[in-house]
Amino acid sequence: MAAGGPAAGGEGDGGVWAALGGLTTRGRSFLAAGVAAAVCAYVLGQGDLLRVGLLLAVLPLLCVAVLYRTRYRVAGSRRLSPSRVPAGAEARVHLRMDNVSRMPTGLLMLQDHVPYVLGPRPRFVLDRVEAGGRREVSYRVRSDLRGRYPLGPLQLRLSDPFGMCELTRSFSAYDTLTVIPRTEPLPPVRLTGEAAGYGDGRQRSLALAGDDDIIPRAYRHGDDLRRVHWRSTARYGELMVRREEQPQRARCTVLLDTRGVAYHGAGPDSAFEWAVSAAASVLVHMLERGFSVRLLTDTGMSVPGEGTDGFAGSTQESAEAAGLMLDALAVVDHSDEVGLSRAHDVLRGGNEGLLVAFIGDLDEEQTALAARMRQRSAAAVAFVLDSDAWVVNGAPAGAVEERLRGLREAGWTAMAVSPGAALPELWRQVPGERTDSAPAGGTTGLSGASGFSGAAGFAGVPGASGASGAGGWS
Repeated sequence: MAAGGPAAGGEGDGGVWAALGGLTTRGRSFLAAGVAAAVCAYVLGQGDLLRVGLLLAVLPLLCVAVLYRTRYRVAGSRRLSPSRVPAGAEARVHLRMDNVSRMPTGLLMLQDHVPYVLGPRPRFVLDRVEAGGRREVSYRVRSDLRGRYPLGPLQLRLSDPFGMCELTRSFSAYDTLTVIPRTEPLPPVRLTGEAAGYGDGRQRSLALAGDDDIIPRAYRHGDDLRRVHWRSTARYGELMVRREEQPQRARCTVLLDTRGVAYHGAGPDSAFEWAVSAAASVLVHMLERGFSVRLLTDTGMSVPGEGTDGFAGSTQESAEAAGLMLDALAVVDHSDEVGLSRAHDVLRGGNEGLLVAFIGDLDEEQTALAARMRQRSAAAVAFVLDSDAWVVNGAPAGAVEERLRGLREAGWTAMAVSPGAALPELWRQVPGERTDSAPAGGTTGLSGASGFSGAAGFAGVPGASGASGAGGWS
């Protein structure tokens, strides 16, 4: 947990007028009653009434002065657990207050600012924090809408024992909660054109030279002892074996059509949100199967955008690449593009391996352009959404069938997506050989510790839990 710097209420926090602005209704009532009593006492010549009026007027002013001069030094922090959650899942926010001064605090009210889509604004009352003491509270946030939501600033409201004055002090730091699209586990299906196997059994490149070209690696349990490279073992001080075969990961590009003209309707149940969630599910599924994956949109934006030709580089980078792509999908919105030409230019650059596309409404020109995207791919699967059918909750229109026919003639495996369709069921209908397990050696470790299966399995992605200081007073 990273704590914010010590903070204090005092002369540098807005001046005396700001402190007077903190008078509560009770304090203002006392002040008004005291002034009125003093005026009446002067007019009527009543000395006792004047003393009562002065007492009523001085009491709230005295509370303001005492509270204004009080030097509380408090440090605060906020921790999210986790900081990346699927839509509909809950995250817990932990707040911690440390009294770093030598005197106890009075009554404090702790308040955190959160967007309305995450729930009501949390408020906590801290009765008294002893010198050097701490208090910890927590609350839950939840959103059905994906996005990035700021949390903060954290505020403290100081109050005097009589409730005459309240002063608000704010910390300066913010945190961000990322709500990613929901993902669904998909059944393992051997897609047409997919290379069989992975690792030592997939597209192997053999070392053609002698020992000088051999790349050694550390010995793993089960390695053949005949592959031990003794020269490297003596050099590194541990058992090394010859790595004579370099595995090449199969590629998969997930194309998401985000054009505003291609979708109608809005909200969690709209066609566009279904496409975003489905794209996230396919990305996670293909990473689990050992593919090098990238996300591509109609704007030509490619994520992760690093490594070989924009694909996720190695197995060790899969979890980080999944986090980057899901973060991109968390904030993706409709684009101003009218066609798929930019995506076509990116796909035209090289062999893309497997292509999975989620496409909205297409006219004849864009259907022909999408059909040409198939030329550089080993296999291509398209899920075509008729947004009009989603708005009226009806069956796909005849125009959708014409688009599907044009894509299929170009070699696509194209399927229409009806309103509310389940992606796992559509995935099972993709032509290919059904498999009961992942390809040999194809596991990436993502379905275990990193938890990439199911809608709420991303707490293990790097950066999924975070803590940041609430900062100093603003």
